Amino acid sequence: MKLFGTAGIRGPVADVVTPELALAVGRAAGQEGEAFVLGRDGRVTGEGLVDAVAAGLASAGARVSRVGVVPTPALAFASRGRHGVMLTASHNPPADNGIKLFVDGQEFTHEAERRIEERVATGVAAAAWAGWGSGEAESVVPTYRRAVADYAAGHGAPLDGLSVAVDCGTGTAGLVTPQVLTDLGARTHALDANVDGHFPARESKPTPETLGGLRAYVADGDASLGIAHDGDADRIVIVDGDGEVVHEDTVLAILAHHYVETSDADDPVVVTTPNASGRIDERVRAAGGRVERIRLGALHEGVAAARAAGSDATDVVFAAEPWKHVHPAFGGWIDAVASAAVVARLVAADGIDDLVAPVDERPYRKVSVPCADERTAAAMAELREGLPDRFPAASVDTDYGVRLDFSNGDWVLVRPSGTEPYVRVYAESDDVDDLVETVVADVERACASD
Repeated sequence: MKLFGTAGIRGPVADVVTPELALAVGRAAGQEGEAFVLGRDGRVTGEGLVDAVAAGLASAGARVSRVGVVPTPALAFASRGRHGVMLTASHNPPADNGIKLFVDGQEFTHEAERRIEERVATGVAAAAWAGWGSGEAESVVPTYRRAVADYAAGHGAPLDGLSVAVDCGTGTAGLVTPQVLTDLGARTHALDANVDGHFPARESKPTPETLGGLRAYVADGDASLGIAHDGDADRIVIVDGDGEVVHEDTVLAILAHHYVETSDADDPVVVTTPNASGRIDERVRAAGGRVERIRLGALHEGVAAARAAGSDATDVVFAAEPWKHVHPAFGGWIDAVASAAVVARLVAADGIDDLVAPVDERPYRKVSVPCADERTAAAMAELREGLPDRFPAASVDTDYGVRLDFSNGDWVLVRPSGTEPYVRVYAESDDVDDLVETVVADVERACASD
C-alpha cells in the first residue's frame, strides 16, 4: 500500500484522505512515540479529520497536544522534541486534504513513512483501555512568531518602515507572516489574511496567474516587495516593486548566496533538488560553497546525507527546492514564513533589483506530460535507456529520474510526479524550447506505448 507522495499523504477527502484513513494513520503513527502535537490548516474538512487522527493517536497510547489552526511551519516548530501530525493539502484545491508527519522538527523519512504504510495495510490493534493516551490544548503561534522574528533579525538590515504587501490567500499565513514583518518594523499590507478553507480569494497555489491582485496592488502602490503564500504557508512567491514575479529559482539563488557568503564554515553546502536551476550552483560557487542534490520532497534527508558525508568543516547552510526553503540554523523544516522575513531584510539592505542583478537567469521551462499511473514505471524505464542514446554527449544521472547535463551548462530532467499522473520535464538552456520539444516528444511516445 502506497500512501505517501513527495509531500505526505494528499488527495480528495471523498475517497482518499477519509476519516477512516486518518484514524488508521493516527493509530499507526502512535506506535512511533509517546507525545504528539496535532494541528491543521483552515480547510473545512480539517476539523473532522483532526478528530479522527486524535482518536487514532490516543487509542495507540499517545499523549496529544492540539494546537488548532496553524501554518505547517508552526506545527513543525512545535514538534521539536516530540512527534507531530499536520492536516493539510498545502496548495491543493479545497476539496482535498492531507496528512504530514514530523519528528523533532523534521518530516518523516522515507523509511518511517514505509513503516506507517505497512501498519495501515496490516492494521494495528488499539491499546488496552487503561493504556489510551490523553489530550490537551496548546498555543504555539505566538511563540513561533517571536522565534521567526528573532532569527530573521540576524540577517540583512532592519526593515525600518519598508513597505511590504503579503498575499495570504485566506490561508494560515494570515496568522503569522504579516505579524512577523510588522514586529520587524515593516509597514505591512495584509491581503486576504482571514483564514477561509474555501479559498474564496484565489486558488491556494500562488502562481503568476493567481496572484493578479497582489501584483496589481504592488505595481500601483508604494510597496517595495510583495510576498505570497499557499494555504499552509510552506511555499513562498516573491513579487518585485513593479509587480513582476521573481523566478522561484532566482529567489533560491539569492538566499543560497547569502547563506554561503555569511557562513563561517570552511565547507558551506547548499542542498537542493534535481529540478533546480544551474543559477543556484553559479551563485553558490561565487560565494565559496558547493551544491548537493536530493530527490524532491526529501530535503531533510539530503541535509542529513550531506552532513554525514562531509568533514568536520562541513556545514549545510541552506536547503531548498523551488518555492520551499529550509533554514537549518533555525530548524529542519520547510518554512516560508522565515523565508519571508529573511528576504524582506535582504531587500531592506540591498533592494530587490540589486539582489536579482547578479543572477544569470537563463531560459527555463517546465512541462507536465500526462502519463497514466499504470504506465509511468515502464515509461521511465524506456526513457532511462532512450534519452542517453539521443544525447550521447551529455552526462547522465538516473538517481532521481533522468537528468542530462551538457558541457555548455544546459540540462534537462525527466521525472515522474509523486502526486499526479504526469511525467515532468524541466530544462534550462538558451535554446530551451527546442530542447523541451525534443524531450517531450520522447516522453509522450513512452507514455503512449503499449
